[in-house]
Amino acid sequence: MSGEPNADHYFGTDQQGRDILSRVIFGTRTTLIVAIIAVLFGTTGGSLLGIVSAYLGGKVDLILQRLLEILQAFPDVILALLLLAALDPSLGTVILAISITRIPFGGRVIRSVALQIREMEYVTAARAIGANDIRIMFRHVAPQCVAPYLILATAHLGVAILIESGLGFLGAGVPPPTATWGNMLAFANFSSFKPLWWMAFYPGLAITVTVLAFNLFGDSCATSLTRASATGNLHPIPTISRSHSYVPLHIGEQ
Repeated sequence: MSGEPNADHYFGTDQQGRDILSRVIFGTRTTLIVAIIAVLFGTTGGSLLGIVSAYLGGKVDLILQRLLEILQAFPDVILALLLLAALDPSLGTVILAISITRIPFGGRVIRSVALQIREMEYVTAARAIGANDIRIMFRHVAPQCVAPYLILATAHLGVAILIESGLGFLGAGVPPPTATWGNMLAFANFSSFKPLWWMAFYPGLAITVTVLAFNLFGDSCATSLTRASATGNLHPIPTISRSHSYVPLHIGEQ
């Protein structure tokens, strides 16, 4: 029942006669929901751990950083596969698994910023007048970490989409019949001895264009916020690379 792209079905149909364009559009919703929620939860959780780790220091910092390093030692897709192997496959578990892969990067980058902020005079003054640690961390330190947090979130959206698509292709993502770009690629590859080009090309094109768009958006956010930091309107922002490493600017860890 599959058919090549034509006037009635612009992206063609699959073996079950389903319109590929409709499935790509529907898959956009699922893939973006997974990516955005996973990045929001993972980056936020990692950032909070980074602030706590930097401010408290000592054994708390040591333990948290070793835990983050253990998570960071695993490749993203492998770590997500290990987590999903112990959970029932569903939309929620896929979001949870991808969120956990984002925690180490948020924790280490935000920690590098918070290490310098905790030595600022206004933090020392707040401590001198008797403010408790929780108030200082969330009232005085956390607001100064918003700019690098935004850069992290936008930079990792593209990565989260690639992880979700990879999981879907491997059969460990959101289970069918829910359409995602990843399981559409898997269906195109395993549904016949000779894959139909239009079944793989259009979901792959959607992944490529979306990831590229988020990467460009993240780069533009980083450029704008870095310029604001250079003029003194924001705290110095660390440079975040696509390889998930970071090079902190004007940051001396203790």
